[in-house]
Amino acid sequence: MVGDPARANMLTALLNGDAYTASELSLEAGVTKQTASSHLSKLVDGGLVAVEAQGRHRYYRLADADVAGLLETLMGVAARAKALRTRPGPKEPQMRHARVCYDHLAGDLGVGLFDAFKKNKWILPGPEKTFALTKLGRIKVQTFGVDIEDLEQGARPLCRACLDWSVRRHHLAGALGAAILDEILERGWATQKRGSRVLEFTRIGEAGLRRVFAFQETPPPI
Repeated sequence: MVGDPARANMLTALLNGDAYTASELSLEAGVTKQTASSHLSKLVDGGLVAVEAQGRHRYYRLADADVAGLLETLMGVAARAKALRTRPGPKEPQMRHARVCYDHLAGDLGVGLFDAFKKNKWILPGPEKTFALTKLGRIKVQTFGVDIEDLEQGARPLCRACLDWSVRRHHLAGALGAAILDEILERGWATQKRGSRVLEFTRIGEAGLRRVFAFQETPPPI
């Protein structure tokens, strides 16, 4: 399903959490609109992509955060096997430093954040890559501005590990991961580059994130 290069490119584009038309995704995949539509139909039928009609247009997005996590994991496997298709250029270091993975922070900063949560025992391991937020963790994220009680009302897991394809370790996903990224953007610490998954942190923003969650440089990939 995801082994086809055109489908893989479209799914990678959708990892930024936005919705796109078939025409936009055809450009991303380097195929005709008709071919892109055929691929998208298969992805919708396979439950990987959701489609929404708005007027004359149909918009496609990833089905949910679980699909995003699966794709990041597959990209990590491909990176270890040196089979990951990359696009060289100035954007590559930015993608590795900080990017959106569906709705949460990924890259060096995302992995550093997750490491800090584990090191400081703000979270403890649970079943199936989920984590439980400790009392200390609740205080930490509430101080940062996250409404934990509101997050706990939802059906989505609060804390979940998501394998980061560039660092090849986990970053923080789940409802908490999404809420932390929302707060980062709300504070103006970072902005998402238009049409890209890249997150551009201000100098103050990155320093603030590292200070609040007590982490420094992220170790190199293993």
